[in-house]
Parts: sequence; C-alpha cells; structure tokens
Amino acid sequence: MPPGSRHNSPGLAAFLRRVEAMVIRELNKNWQSHAFDGFEVNWTEPQQTVTCLHTLGYPPAQGQGLHVTSVSWNSTGSVVACAYGRLDDGDWSTLKAFVCAWNLDRRGLNPRQPSAVVEVPSAVMCLAFHPTQPSHIAGGLYSGEVLVWDMSRPEDPLLWRTGLTDDTHTDPVYQVVWLPEPRYSYRFRVLSVATDGKVLLWQAAGPGQLQLTEGFALVVQQLPRNTKLKKPHRGETEVGTTAVAFSSFDPSLFVLGTEGGFPLKCSLAAEEAALTRMPSSVSLRAPAQFTFSPHGGPVYSVSCSPFHRNLFLSAGTDGHIHLYSMLQAQPLTSLQLSHKYLFAVRWSPVRPLVFAAASGEGDVQLFDLQKSSQKPTVSIKQTQDESPVYCLEFNCQQTQLLAAGDAKGTVKVWQLSTEFTEQGPSETEDLEQLAAEVAT
Repeated sequence: MPPGSRHNSPGLAAFLRRVEAMVIRELNKNWQSHAFDGFEVNWTEPQQTVTCLHTLGYPPAQGQGLHVTSVSWNSTGSVVACAYGRLDDGDWSTLKAFVCAWNLDRRGLNPRQPSAVVEVPSAVMCLAFHPTQPSHIAGGLYSGEVLVWDMSRPEDPLLWRTGLTDDTHTDPVYQVVWLPEPRYSYRFRVLSVATDGKVLLWQAAGPGQLQLTEGFALVVQQLPRNTKLKKPHRGETEVGTTAVAFSSFDPSLFVLGTEGGFPLKCSLAAEEAALTRMPSSVSLRAPAQFTFSPHGGPVYSVSCSPFHRNLFLSAGTDGHIHLYSMLQAQPLTSLQLSHKYLFAVRWSPVRPLVFAAASGEGDVQLFDLQKSSQKPTVSIKQTQDESPVYCLEFNCQQTQLLAAGDAKGTVKVWQLSTEFTEQGPSETEDLEQLAAEVAT
C-alpha cells in the first residue's frame, strides 16, 4: 500500500462517521463533570526536600568577622548579592566592608570567589538590586549614606552617592527600596529608612550624585493615637525606623517597622508637615496614618502580602511573628518562633500562605499556614553553632530558590521542595478567609 493511502481508506471514514456522535456525547459529559476540579497537572518531578545548593562566602570579609547583613537577587534571578557589615553593638562607621555578588548560572562557579566585589568604607547594612537593571544595586551604610553601584564595572563600580550633607541620614540606614516614579514607571528612585526617624527619597541628579527629592520624618507627637504606646523618654521626639515594606496593591502605601516595636501604616501621599527641627533641603512630611499594637521589642522586618492588599507580617526582637490586617490594630495571629531575636520575615512570591523567617538561633523557618498556623512546616539549620541568620530573600524569577545570610559571613542558597512552590487548589480562598477574621 503506498504511504499515506492507509489514512484515506473508505473503511476509516465510515468508522469515524459511525462513532462521531458517541465521542461528542462523551466529550460533552466530561466537559460538564466536576471530578477533576482543583486538580492541576504537574509535569515536573516533585522535589521532596529542602536542599542546600550553594554555600557562598568571601574569605577576606569572613576573616574580619563581618556578618552578612542583607541579601538581594537581581532582576534576572541569576545573581545573588550580599552586604558585609556588622549588626552587633559598636561604631561601624569606618569599618572596611564589602558588597559581593555571585552569578549562579556561570559555569565553574567558585563559592569562595564572588564574580564581583566592591570595597566600601563603612559597614553595609542593606542592599536592593534595581527592579529592571540587572547590574545596578543600592546600598545603605552604617554612616547614613546611600550609594548605588554597577556590579558589571568592577574597576569603577560607584554610580551615585548621597554624600554626607544636611540631607543625609545621621544614623545607620536599615533598608533601601527602589520605587517607580509616579509619572514615569520606567524611572526609579531609591527610598531609604534609618533610625534617625527619616524616610527619604533619592534620585540620580548629575554626575555621581543622589539628590533628595522628597522626605518624611516620624515624630512621636504626630503618631496616630489609636493604640496605647509606652511613653517615650523625655526629650525623645524622633521615631527610629528599622524596616519598610510597600503594598503590592497601592504604590503609595507602606508599612514601617520601628525601634519602639509598633508597625506604622504610612502614605507617600501624606501632606501634613512634620514637626521637626531636623535640617533638610526639602520640607519633611508626616507619613504615619495608623499605629499597630506593638511587639515586645524593636521590629526588625516587615513584609506585605503579594496576594492580599490588607495583610502584612512583622518580626521582632521578642521572637514573635505577627500577622496583621491593615484594618485593625491587634494582630490576627502571633507566633513565637524563637527564644532569641527574629531578624527577617518574607512572604513567598508564589504561595499565598507561605512565608519564611530568619532566627537568632541559626534557623531558617518555612511556614505553610495551610498546614499549621502555629508551627513551621520545615526548620532548616543554617549555622551549626546557632549563630544568627540575619537576612533572607525569595527569588522571584527562580521561585524554588531562597537565599539566607548569617553571622558567619555565609550566604546559603536553599532549593525549596515542590510543596513550597506550587499553589494548592483553594489557597487564595483560604487567604481571603484569614484576612476576613478581622475583629468586628
């Protein structure tokens, strides 16, 4: 039989005509069936456990006893950077420190030899890669300065800096965030928070210079009085801020963590002038709109849910994680995870009910609120001697990766098991239900 002719035989055509009505009837029945509702086909091999893919470190920094104070993934998800500094008590303003980056996709990766190293004249407290420029990274220093580097230019990496002027923070900068400009979403500014009570917005202006474009100051007398707080010490007017997180749903809404232990709901659109004598080239405004019930000590980390406009997490020195709704002062739930400090908390970018926390006892704890609202699903030992884990970040591009940095000067890249990367059938509804538990 010549090739191709067997598909055109009259017998086949007659058979197809005969069964057509029956096949269509069955397909319609399947289409109306609910037997597989909620079932999602997964073609990848399930990964059962959390494994350590890389243990990264820079020996000159580790030899100086420097801590990894911050980690950040770049916009492609292939490069992880870390800040070296110190988080214990002491004056680290003139401590020689480093920013290091590793390209994990590069063949022949050497875990003890970063692909880029920048020397910095003061302890680096925080880092944030640019949202779209893969090699640009902003950092906040112990000295109060904010800098931006280009990690692809190792000989001359510094792009912009604030310099030490009246506008610069007078205390360590604890977090930096890139924000799109309201009118030009492709242009970004850097927002910085510090324990001097100022929240500042910087823009590149001219060669090498970051210029202040807007600023906010947190003053005790202007805090919303919806929650009873401890009386501040006499003469104390500034509220030291230690962490910031922006809403994924409202670009002007952000949450601040404070040294006083209470998170604050704030707005970039606030217009009231701040009652402060702090010098500034722009008029500083008072951003706080609502005060949440405090932790038992300073808040070190806050994280807004990427899946719900009203939910955020906070972690503090009291060893507790609080889950708050923007709509009430009291937390929806409070979990004690550690007898020591908690230094970082982050929501998963892909699982609405999953978050990770970094503890002062050397653990990275992964929570799945679908499984338990009280205890971690997995607790990973990052440091063998229980020295603290100071920072962690999920990778938004390669969502199975989580990086965590510790007091040993080490960054570990953990590969998450499939259960932490694939959404369950009713997970978004469960999150809605959790948020609806607001006290009436």
